[in-house]
Amino acid sequence: MAASLIKYKKINTTVAKAKALKKYVEPLLTKAKTDSQHSRRIVFGYLQDKDAVKVLFGEISAKIADRPGGYTRILKTGNRLGDNAEMCLIELVDYNEHYAGTVAPAKKKSRRSAKKKGDTTDAAVVDEAVEVKAPKAKAKKSTDDSAKED
Repeated sequence: MAASLIKYKKINTTVAKAKALKKYVEPLLTKAKTDSQHSRRIVFGYLQDKDAVKVLFGEISAKIADRPGGYTRILKTGNRLGDNAEMCLIELVDYNEHYAGTVAPAKKKSRRSAKKKGDTTDAAVVDEAVEVKAPKAKAKKSTDDSAKED
């Protein structure tokens, strides 16, 4: 599971397994901060996966270099349908775009009107539109009155 977490950056699993995995992986991530032959061999002894070690010492160690600890996050997602086990998502902290702030937050909608106070051109257009609609409404009333007379 540790190799899968390093390769895919997040895993969906049970809470108990995630907590055990967190205790297992965090010391390996700390060891990966120093890129030496000795630390690579120690980490490979735990992971037994060349690709995971390559990713860990390549891109992950660069991202976590200035972080003092807390490399993983556990987000609870609810219970599994089959056996009602408590499920969660364990992920590497620096690889979630929503928490890192790389995704722009949605704009808040204002309840105010869109026209500005100093803009007179929009007001003139609105007045013309009201004037155009008003005679049509009167014309409909007159045709309705003539239809009632017949």
